[in-house]
Amino acid sequence: MEGSYLFKLLLFTSTYAIFCQLSLSSTFTISNYCSETIWPGTLAGAGTPQLSSTGFMLQPGQTARLQATPGWSGRIWARTGCQFDQDGAGICQTGDCGGRLECHGAGALPPATLFEVTLGKGTDEDFYDVSLVDGYNLPVVVIPRVQHGTCNATGCIADLNQACPKELQVDCGEGVIACRSACEAFGRDEFCCSGQYGNPSTCRPTRYSAVFKAACPRAYSYAYDDSTSTFTCAAAFDYTIAFCPPTNAMKRSDGTWVGSTPPPENGPTTSSSNNRRGATANGGPESDGDGAALDLDDMTSSSASAPIIIKTLTASHYYLLLLFLLFTVSFLSI
Repeated sequence: MEGSYLFKLLLFTSTYAIFCQLSLSSTFTISNYCSETIWPGTLAGAGTPQLSSTGFMLQPGQTARLQATPGWSGRIWARTGCQFDQDGAGICQTGDCGGRLECHGAGALPPATLFEVTLGKGTDEDFYDVSLVDGYNLPVVVIPRVQHGTCNATGCIADLNQACPKELQVDCGEGVIACRSACEAFGRDEFCCSGQYGNPSTCRPTRYSAVFKAACPRAYSYAYDDSTSTFTCAAAFDYTIAFCPPTNAMKRSDGTWVGSTPPPENGPTTSSSNNRRGATANGGPESDGDGAALDLDDMTSSSASAPIIIKTLTASHYYLLLLFLLFTVSFLSI
């Protein structure tokens, strides 16, 4: 009898721990609205594990999902103009990470638009931003989803490649494909916030960072651009990362995207939106029924508010809750 009690106690404790771990985990939903294929890359910060995939191909209209545990920190970006052989070796025109399909701990070669995030543990908040400190290659919008309340979207939907100063342009002969930071282009301390400029009081915005900030007021334009560019969110269960989002995106009355069917929740498998190519008002990755919506036109202004609407728990949360309750009843009936 005592052995049976101990076994059930152990089973209950293990199930509770698994429930807490899974219910508090976050998902990165990465969507490609671009007219061309992209190759997202991921890099974990020090002390946190790499995600299940550190690099993969995402065709136009496709969406992929990656799971992250509480406390995870790192970066996600998109590479362009890539060519890889069957062994995953190759090169990308922008955002390259060591010449491999899977980045395996290598970061993005500038210039690249970066999404940076540190997920909270327990009651801690998430911290997240979109950074142009290392330059720009693609527009992106990041939309956090929470069970209760609201969190701000952030990103850069402007085409900075068109507005890029000539001395910062990356042109491979067929037009500008990226915009370098002044730090990368000139290597001077005042642009890199290094040396005597290595603190917030001496490192100030420059005429080059001002171009980035004017186009993308919510994104980091230089290293100490914290006050208008770092956002917090309480326990987001999903971050939707949309590359090349349509600026005239439509919403249903229930607040979801009008577009393709979302993929299953086990990433990084992808789903295709009926082979649509390009970003259109009604042709792009769609959020779930429990999802968030963003009026992307708001992102072009300097307004601090971009409401994110979250309504319900995901189906997986309900399943985990039911499983936990069943084990609780079983334990109490000893």
